[in-house]
Amino acid sequence: MRAYELAFILRPSLEGDSLTACVEWLKEQVQAQSGEVTKVDEWGRRKLAYPISNFQEGYYVLLQANMPPHSLRELEPSLKLSEDVIRYMIIKTE
Repeated sequence: MRAYELAFILRPSLEGDSLTACVEWLKEQVQAQSGEVTKVDEWGRRKLAYPISNFQEGYYVLLQANMPPHSLRELEPSLKLSEDVIRYMIIKTE
């Protein structure tokens, strides 16, 4: 298992229960790929550096997880297809 940081920008129109449900869905996606979520840090709503899909703001979430390397190939398609995730970035940490 390797340590990864997954940074996500979610649609700014998500609020309350739908925002919590989306973060939980992201955690479940990691766990479904034999991963273990170690920390979830919600940064909140922030202005984007440039418009993405006509959004000026986004809700930022940083998720730290331990996952096998092959699970990234299975995780990325579900992130790309999600309508709630505007952008994401996965980084291997030391």
